[in-house]
Amino acid sequence: MRRVIASRLTESIGPVPTFYLTTEIEMDNALALRKSINSTVPEEQKISVNDVIVKAAAMALTKHPFVNASYQDRNIRFYNQADIGVAVAIDEGLITPVVRGANLKGILEIAGEIKSLAGKAKAKKLQPEDYTGATFSISNLGMFGIKEFTAIINPPEAGILAIGGAEPTPVVRDGQVTVRSIMHVTMSCDHRVVDGATGAKFLQTFRQMLEQPGMMLI
Repeated sequence: MRRVIASRLTESIGPVPTFYLTTEIEMDNALALRKSINSTVPEEQKISVNDVIVKAAAMALTKHPFVNASYQDRNIRFYNQADIGVAVAIDEGLITPVVRGANLKGILEIAGEIKSLAGKAKAKKLQPEDYTGATFSISNLGMFGIKEFTAIINPPEAGILAIGGAEPTPVVRDGQVTVRSIMHVTMSCDHRVVDGATGAKFLQTFRQMLEQPGMMLI
């Protein structure tokens, strides 16, 4: 497994011209959505913040096709649906099981799939079809107390989001200091497919969907 990880990371860092974009997102409304959903479902169906993030990313990808694409054999390949790789840490390293068609699924369904895939990963029961073929990936280290980091693109994907933890932060709104839950997100972009403006517009849409979760419905 470490040999495969080493091979894939070498493929990324060398040939892939990568740049990084960082933004801050107010997570208060997303956290309220999570609380509302969890208050109505059994314990085994409760969702995490990461489940909401996966859904928001999938919906944002549908609006920015160059981010949901890959550079292969001197061509750009576009994908009809958002197949999101979700990084899972296991004893042997990092593996990225895939939630297929995440843009077509509700948050509860996404949460159930991620739980199932993470369980299979830790039990070493993932099949190749469970962790190959993602169109975009998300790595979330917020639960480990990490505020901000950069992630390495998993070729041939054109991007990956590095998610930090949401922390209470003083901000100025309407001339008044108030406290909001702020999350730092850094996107690694393959410059062969994603230009700076393209990546920035994707992050803008992603931020809007988390700050106004109703945007995920339109």
